Amino acid sequence: MEDNKKFQIGNVSTITIAHLIHDIYTSFLAPILPLIIEKFSINLSLAGLLSVIQRIPSLLNPFIGILAEKIKVRYFVIFAPAITTISMSLIGIAPGYTILAILLFISGISSTLFHVPSPVMIKRVSGPRLGKGMSFFMLGGEIARTIGPLIIVAAVEIWGLKGSLKLIPFGIIASAILFFRLKDIDIRKDFQKEKKKIGYVSTFVKFLPVFASLAGITFFRGAMKSALTLYLPVYLVDKGADLWFAGISLAIIQLTGALGTFYSGTISDKIGRRTTLLIITIISPILMWAFISLKGISIIPILLVMGFFLVAPTSVMLAIIQELDTEHLAFVNGIFMTINFTLSSLTLLLVGILSDKFGLDVTYKIAAGIALISVFFAMRVPKRKKDSYS
Repeated sequence: MEDNKKFQIGNVSTITIAHLIHDIYTSFLAPILPLIIEKFSINLSLAGLLSVIQRIPSLLNPFIGILAEKIKVRYFVIFAPAITTISMSLIGIAPGYTILAILLFISGISSTLFHVPSPVMIKRVSGPRLGKGMSFFMLGGEIARTIGPLIIVAAVEIWGLKGSLKLIPFGIIASAILFFRLKDIDIRKDFQKEKKKIGYVSTFVKFLPVFASLAGITFFRGAMKSALTLYLPVYLVDKGADLWFAGISLAIIQLTGALGTFYSGTISDKIGRRTTLLIITIISPILMWAFISLKGISIIPILLVMGFFLVAPTSVMLAIIQELDTEHLAFVNGIFMTINFTLSSLTLLLVGILSDKFGLDVTYKIAAGIALISVFFAMRVPKRKKDSYS
């Protein structure tokens, strides 16, 4: 039990690598979206709907959180990369939109099974450095979204869309390795220490102010985040860039996003969660407006800076959730994941609809404008008092 009081770098690194491997494959959709749009002759609304379909299983997050308290969910984390690998590697040979949507839905299920218990596992092995632990964890995911676009674009350029099949073995091997590395980390021990006295509904109501604040930040920054991730390759290709430049641009913003998620959690350990979120929500829209005003190769410097702030809030918000004083931590984490993925999906679809109606240029400006509202919700994040928020 003494290990729970210190930062276990080995176990933290293992879970981080699991996150890296899993999310490499979930990042395949955005880079080849221009090719999918062309192949199936769909508009941006239907293109955005694909990502929404991939996120629908996130609605099950609270139930997965409850399940995490009762069974060995570490096996979800172990086998999810293999399931995600197979489903996402098959999207290149999907014969129609419906089959493509089904494959993405399956990957969404495995992603849900992975992302609910893994942050709780991180808490268990991070000791008093929770912000640092979440930074490591999110670093794995953001590096994956840097490497993933390059891998799938390279595969498509060399072998065509069907070449994605050649990427299947790597994820299966990864799950086999993870089995031996993660099989002894059991998060149920934390839940079995004390008898449950507070129900799930009461737990939800108790932390509703926290959920509301984080939901506001997620929603009003969501359009900006969607525009600069899923729709970025389409935006750049529409402006005359080739697929490689679009893929590299996406990789750049994801790479600096990885740095942002890594440092934001650690910084929030020192200056506070709310202060960190305020800084991020103020600076991000300003950088978005700068990006809109630039063209060609000149966008690269602003992408480097903008990526740092784009996904940085996630590490901080995960740390806030894991610090809540509750007997149902996995359930609370599931609620947060549901809010995060649901609102992100909604804004993804909204950006697609607006883009079809007004064009990507106008939609990008709208996204930058409404992102400013997230500053208000950052100010509403409850202050931490000892082990809880109120």
